[in-house]
Amino acid sequence: MNFAKVVGVVLIVAGVIGLVMGSFSYTKNTEAVKLGPVELSVKQKETVNVPVWAGIGAIAVGVVLLVMGGRKG
Repeated sequence: MNFAKVVGVVLIVAGVIGLVMGSFSYTKNTEAVKLGPVELSVKQKETVNVPVWAGIGAIAVGVVLLVMGGRKG
């Protein structure tokens, strides 16, 4: 399996996950106050929405890479 086919499969899987999940969240640590040896930090939960067009686009590009990846010239 060449590089283009591997990237194509990864894009298809990522596109399907993006369409199924719709969004993902992560925790971000931020430093709120630092006074000498005392340091306070805040954990913020961030959510990122994955647009439908991005999922469909990733699947389409992945399919094109799979189909065209095996062809030479």
